[in-house]
Amino acid sequence: MARVRYGARSDAEAAAARERSAKLPDIWSTGVVAVWETDPDVVAAVLPPPLKPTGRPLVRANISKVDLPGYPLGAGSVAVAAAHGDREGWYPLVMPMTHERALIGGREVFGEPKKLGEVKVERDGLVVSASLARHGIAFVEVRGAVSGELPVPAPAEKTDFYFKFLPGVDGTGFDADPVLVHCVRNEKVRKLEGVTGDVVLRESMYDPVADLPVRRIVEITIGEKTTDQKGTVAERVSAQALLPYIHQRYDDPLQILDGPPEGSA
Repeated sequence: MARVRYGARSDAEAAAARERSAKLPDIWSTGVVAVWETDPDVVAAVLPPPLKPTGRPLVRANISKVDLPGYPLGAGSVAVAAAHGDREGWYPLVMPMTHERALIGGREVFGEPKKLGEVKVERDGLVVSASLARHGIAFVEVRGAVSGELPVPAPAEKTDFYFKFLPGVDGTGFDADPVLVHCVRNEKVRKLEGVTGDVVLRESMYDPVADLPVRRIVEITIGEKTTDQKGTVAERVSAQALLPYIHQRYDDPLQILDGPPEGSA
């Protein structure tokens, strides 16, 4: 009988796939990163417990293009500075990706708030332009001119915080207690330049980052970097405390109830 591709795969096949993934070379991306100060009460308002604000009300937009062989990828995020206990990091509110493959592992394994979107990073001489867009709205745009090379930073460990959960089958609550994930990234940079420019936030009902106003730009850079990442469950969190924030994950929170009729295509 010919192999049934939906059939079970052997332990040996699974192990071979893991081995191939472990041997992947460093994948370098070119990206624009903008960091700005916003209003402290806004940062506090978007952080689900047990996350808390840090000493500075910072927002970070990261907009990158990754030249994967035969599979170019645009990837971005908008995150606010956050702390969990004595660990400081970033809490992403939205992470647009240009391909479904980049969504699956991040959402299902780590709980990342990834969505399909448009990601643009362009450079013409010294002029830089980068944006994140969904539903025809470029809700974040960073533009400016390269001001000069910056020292290449040493490899650094950075943490993002995610909440991993499954909405309840009956349409209420969750199927199990949600978890807070620490995603630790080891970042290496091989080129970094400063950018003098500005950040434009446009109104979008789907991605309301315009609620995080730019009060003062801290820095804008363009650089080349590679990262690896590892996630760990930091703790199980209160379902009732997280429920008021799950709309952050969806364009319409009611879409989790949109399952198709049985037998439909």
